[in-house]
Amino acid sequence: MAEARRVRAAELFEDDVSNAEIARAVGVCAESVRRWRRVWEQGGAPALRRRPATGRPSKLDDTQIEMVRAALEQGAQAHGFEADLWTLERVGAVVTRATGVVLSSASVWRLLTGRLG
Repeated sequence: MAEARRVRAAELFEDDVSNAEIARAVGVCAESVRRWRRVWEQGGAPALRRRPATGRPSKLDDTQIEMVRAALEQGAQAHGFEADLWTLERVGAVVTRATGVVLSSASVWRLLTGRLG
């Protein structure tokens, strides 16, 4: 939705429409339009397109993720835990055993809720 607004604004920049009119047309404040126009003037419409998220790369590659998935599907008891209950600490231990990679509890949570679904 946000990218669509910026793309529409770029079309209107090319038609020399005022910032105030563009702001009304796409439903944003005039300051956003002024910022977009500066970006557009420097890099054209492609500069207003969404860019991929940046950040630190994952410690686990796709092969390791599948190893972890297979290990977790075996259940907690298969990994020596008394109850068949997964905790972040237990999942982290299995990740370390399966891949050799140590993850923080926050990273284990992101792994479970993101890449492992």
